[in-house]
Amino acid sequence: MSKPKKPKKLDRKAFKSIFLRLCTYIFKYWYLFIPAVILTLVSNQLSLLGPKFSGDAIDAMAKKGNVNFNSVTDNIIKMIICYVLSSVLSYLLASLMIFISQKIVFTMRKQLFEKLTSLPVGYFDTHPTGDIISHISYDIDTINSSLSHDLVQIMTSVYTVIGSLIFMWNISKPMILVFAVTVPASIIFTRYHSKRVRPLFHTRSKKLGELNGYAEEMLSGCRTIKAYAREDEIGNRFNKRNTDSMDAYYKADYHGCTMGPTVNFINNLSISLVMILGGILYLYSQNGVAKAGSLFFITLGGVSQFVQYSRKFAGPINEFANIINELQSAFSAAERVFKIIDEEPEKTDIPNALLLDNVNGEVEFKNVVFGYTPDKTILKDISFAAKSGKTIAIVGPTGAGKTTIINLLMRFYDVNSGTITVDGTEARDITRKSLRKAYTMVLQDTWLFCGTIYDNIAYGRENATEDEIKAAAKAARIDKYIEALPDGYNTVLTDDGINISKGQRQLITIARAMIANSQMLILDEATSNVDSRTEIKIQEAMAELMKGRTCFVIAHRLSTIQNADLILVIKDGKITESGNHNQLLHSGGFYSTLYNSQFN
Repeated sequence: MSKPKKPKKLDRKAFKSIFLRLCTYIFKYWYLFIPAVILTLVSNQLSLLGPKFSGDAIDAMAKKGNVNFNSVTDNIIKMIICYVLSSVLSYLLASLMIFISQKIVFTMRKQLFEKLTSLPVGYFDTHPTGDIISHISYDIDTINSSLSHDLVQIMTSVYTVIGSLIFMWNISKPMILVFAVTVPASIIFTRYHSKRVRPLFHTRSKKLGELNGYAEEMLSGCRTIKAYAREDEIGNRFNKRNTDSMDAYYKADYHGCTMGPTVNFINNLSISLVMILGGILYLYSQNGVAKAGSLFFITLGGVSQFVQYSRKFAGPINEFANIINELQSAFSAAERVFKIIDEEPEKTDIPNALLLDNVNGEVEFKNVVFGYTPDKTILKDISFAAKSGKTIAIVGPTGAGKTTIINLLMRFYDVNSGTITVDGTEARDITRKSLRKAYTMVLQDTWLFCGTIYDNIAYGRENATEDEIKAAAKAARIDKYIEALPDGYNTVLTDDGINISKGQRQLITIARAMIANSQMLILDEATSNVDSRTEIKIQEAMAELMKGRTCFVIAHRLSTIQNADLILVIKDGKITESGNHNQLLHSGGFYSTLYNSQFN
């Protein structure tokens, strides 16, 4: 049995880099962060004054036969005021930090989504959607939790520890020696434990992303799973990933949770030693062994003050040990988020790239060679010319490279060698935006967003009028269906239009293509989800639409491309046949065989 791979460690340099990067987000809102720091200082200072007034009240009562009630009352009132004001300021601080954290998370999520929209299509071809969604939701929520709560705790802890140490130094210097042993013990343990736990939290985030990716993939294919009765197998695969995720969570949380109790034990031990040593020094002071003003002299109120300050001193150290666990998770999440933000965006256009205006629609492939990976070539020396206003059909077996040609037309990928020209201009010399706006795509896999039918059709062209929207729907043979709905064109489509049939979704996307005023069309099995009768009507409408436009059609149903001006047969990444329908039938090649197999 092979040993599992050790998780990748987040080294000190990377940890420091992530920390500094998170700080840049905080400093962006310095005008909010500075008041937060001031609130922290004032709130903790008031909290630190409480034990002083408490100790003074005890000393005022400890005088034999001469209790100073006025002093006791004054100190108690001062103590109550300090604690009340400290609580109010702490509440304001917490509210402000939540507001700051939401600002930061908004900025980070905005940057992440903008980066995702700028990434090349190839990134989404190689990264599961569920894992990407996990970055946007879980990882950023984890960072938010750490910024809104842990940051406040850290600021409070630092000030409280330093302030408590100063007060304890003024009360009794010998008693501080206790912490000379316990504090280094806590620090050494915390540093050792952090190095051990940090990679576990990184693995935890990774496993959750894998689980989300698998769940998203399986849910999107639930019909297929049920059709093949593979629920048990899919469930077992999910359970395996769920178990891996659970084990990663358990290991991270188990080892993380051991830090708090251990540090708490050390701190409780230090407080116990402080109380023992304070009691001894107080007895010496009462018996006259330690004179007033000497190094070892201490009053009962002084012992009380020191014990309270020692608890304030030890408490943040214990809390900080627990905070480190959350910081490990937050830093691992931040690393995953920053990894996407640092991804190379889609290559920028070359300097002085041309805008594609007044498109004629003449496209030519010249000796194009392309592969998604260096070790596998998909297209091999592809050459053809598409004249303006002509229809080019691309057929061939699955995996031959038909969709790859479409990806190259849209510049989702760039060719390895050879050239693609549009109206005589090399595609790489044209801005991507203007090139892609020159095309309209209708794909086999429909995409509709949550919104009205009207909005989904109008997505094809921003300034489309209502009459144009209805004309496009009529041309796509979907107008009667829409008008029969209770809300007509204002009917809201749910996520990806799952509340209507697949064929109707396809018709709406065709209407969207019709409303777009593009000179070139790309149709990838655009009528694959409609019945034969509807297909004929759509073909009639699309024939009218396609007049005067350059069209690239990928089709498996050869009945839809019989009128194409040029049919390219792609096989094993090469053009093996080309010509119109009649020419290819008479040639007796692959196209003829494929056509006869469909109609005989």
